[in-house]
Amino acid sequence: MRTFAILGISCWSGFMLMALELLSGRILAPTFGSSIYVWGAIITVFMLALSFGYLIGGRLSMTSPHIRILCGLHFLSGLLLLPILAFETPVLDSIFDYTQDPRLGSLMASVILFFLPAMACGTVAPYAVRLLVEDHKAAGFYAGLQFFFSTAFSAAGTLLTSFYFVLIFEVNQILLLLMGMTLTMATAAFLISRQSSRGRTL
Repeated sequence: MRTFAILGISCWSGFMLMALELLSGRILAPTFGSSIYVWGAIITVFMLALSFGYLIGGRLSMTSPHIRILCGLHFLSGLLLLPILAFETPVLDSIFDYTQDPRLGSLMASVILFFLPAMACGTVAPYAVRLLVEDHKAAGFYAGLQFFFSTAFSAAGTLLTSFYFVLIFEVNQILLLLMGMTLTMATAAFLISRQSSRGRTL
């Protein structure tokens, strides 16, 4: 059950990350267009955010790793979608008033709106690997297992969002669904881990 919970969080984190990256293009398009400059800014910001997230998640995993902390990181990544929903329009309007350059404008908007949730998603992967590894000899296997599932679900998030979700729902509705699913999964995994701990104590 513990392994499934860890992998479930990792998989959904990958799904949510790629869905958010695709949606970010739709969010910026009305203000800055959808040129290669805009997508270049989005991809750059997401890659930098992930790199910092990996670093932070790896560092956090060195001190008393616990599945509850992983749940907290996952919960935070979902919660950080809320500012996008709340401040998307005023942020884009303010940046557009400052500059109409699609390169600088899209870069600034991507940093302000998407850097923190993407970074929070990045903390999940290394922390999940640390929790999965109980024998250092199997570290490579569990790292490969975790990245296999998280990358597969990232592909699913990309495909489903671009082929279906954007045709059925509005962008804000998709963000709300992603946030709700993330918070629910993190809370459920936390409660399961707490119940398991009580069971072992009894």
